[in-house]
Amino acid sequence: MADQDQTPVFQLQRMYLKDLSLEQPNSPQILLEQQQPQVDIQLAMGAENVAEGVVEVTVTATVTTKLADKVLFLVEAKQAGIFEMRNIPDDQMQGIVGVVCPQMVYPYLRAIVSDVCTRAGFPPILLAEVNFQAMFEQQQAAQAQAGNGSTTVN
Repeated sequence: MADQDQTPVFQLQRMYLKDLSLEQPNSPQILLEQQQPQVDIQLAMGAENVAEGVVEVTVTATVTTKLADKVLFLVEAKQAGIFEMRNIPDDQMQGIVGVVCPQMVYPYLRAIVSDVCTRAGFPPILLAEVNFQAMFEQQQAAQAQAGNGSTTVN
């Protein structure tokens, strides 16, 4: 029976929209403009222990669309997932939190951003696919170069 207590557990407990914001600070005047807008998309990830063996992983997208120097619209969405993770070796935990969990959360975030843009009266913004494995490896390499004990969060 003791072996069952050490069985690794990884499961999604809940997926939810944690935060959503839409701003159109220069409407309605800017909506009369005919030029092509510039789109800037920023992504961020975060993780937080919420209980013993339970981690909340968030992926945030900030989409800023401008015409010249005026904001047409700004969308910020934060999608979160609560994951149960027990008896997972420490050397695997960072990869699961930094790669597997965001890969599960991100499709929901993509759908929300596209839907919000459409409902706001704009063409949908389709967030590109993200290689979370490559991002994780780059972050690990940057941390290794920075030296032991120095960590950065993007």
